[in-house]
Amino acid sequence: MVDFAPSPEIRELRKKVTAFMESDIYPNESVLDEGGPEAGVLMAELQAKTRAQGMWAVFIGPEAGGTGTGFLPYVYVNEILGRSPYAPRAFGCAAPDTGNAEILHQFGTPEQKDRWLKPLVAGDIRSCFSMTEPDVSGADPTGLQTTAVRDGDDWVINGHKWFTSGAIGAAFAIVMCVTEPDAEAHGRMSQIIVPTDAPGFNLIRPVPVMGETRGAHSEIRYEDCRVPVTNTLGESGDGFRIAQKRLGPGRIHHCMRWLGQMQRAFELMCKRALSRQAFGEALANKQTVQNWIADSAAEIQASRLLTLQAAHKIDQGDEARVEISIIKFWGAKVLHDVIDRAIQVHGALGVSEDTPLASMYREARAARIYDGPDEVHRMVVARRILRTFKDGGTGWEFD
Repeated sequence: MVDFAPSPEIRELRKKVTAFMESDIYPNESVLDEGGPEAGVLMAELQAKTRAQGMWAVFIGPEAGGTGTGFLPYVYVNEILGRSPYAPRAFGCAAPDTGNAEILHQFGTPEQKDRWLKPLVAGDIRSCFSMTEPDVSGADPTGLQTTAVRDGDDWVINGHKWFTSGAIGAAFAIVMCVTEPDAEAHGRMSQIIVPTDAPGFNLIRPVPVMGETRGAHSEIRYEDCRVPVTNTLGESGDGFRIAQKRLGPGRIHHCMRWLGQMQRAFELMCKRALSRQAFGEALANKQTVQNWIADSAAEIQASRLLTLQAAHKIDQGDEARVEISIIKFWGAKVLHDVIDRAIQVHGALGVSEDTPLASMYREARAARIYDGPDEVHRMVVARRILRTFKDGGTGWEFD
């Protein structure tokens, strides 16, 4: 059996991260939520503090400019960072920069790493990942329509993207587009680095998402956008393979952060149940509320153990396709359900902006769609399990 107990070094790091959250993140959430110049200055100060304390970019190893030691240790840190939407950026671990950094580290040329990876991990620039398109299903990336056509030493990119996360303020995008139209379905795509100041990169608007209008996700049109062929990530036609390398770790990063969101909502629910009186007694005495608390505790721990197990397999060199798909749909469901219960216990207060629950709920609903909808991940799990039986095996199980 695998021992998931964190090492003494990780325990100490968790203590430092928790202390920083208590002293610097939670008290400043309202200022950061307002945005604007004051929030920008404050975020820069927080980033300087985490760097000084040796807690910067724990998602990636020192060879790429970070302080990380693997996926499993990162679970223990990232679940704490996930408690606040502002902590990942303060610690240099915000998406989509993390995923972009990982594939630049794996597939980038030395020149690409010098120009893009080093300043990205250092926090000097930000990035975005431009894959989803409004006219085709995001669940089937083989249908993407954005094209890049070779013209001498350049690519000329044309297409329409949206839900490009992090585009506002980003220095570059990694764009998924068709470069090999006559190849088989999974060999048609390439990923190309596009500076956001390149002519033809047109940021149309931030896409409003369930009341959020600040621009976390953007619509972009690439109109004869010209970049050097040397901006290709990996080889031409490698886009789908690189995307799988990026999205797998990206999904587990989400699941790690969701653990923190679940736990914070759970704590808020328990405190509210104990303090709120209704019909002459605390809500905590109501059987329905007790059931919600018990179910949430079991589901959160199951999510945590599933996430740790998937991270362990990745650290062993396994792609952990089944494990990642399981935690993606299971974790998203638990995240949604726990926050929903917490809102119900809070009553009208729960849907107001006076607690973090309303914004957490918005993110939880989106979690069941991005990086592959629940239905696709269930299909992946079922097909791979059934394949083992078809091939004469006895089924699939954790190991």
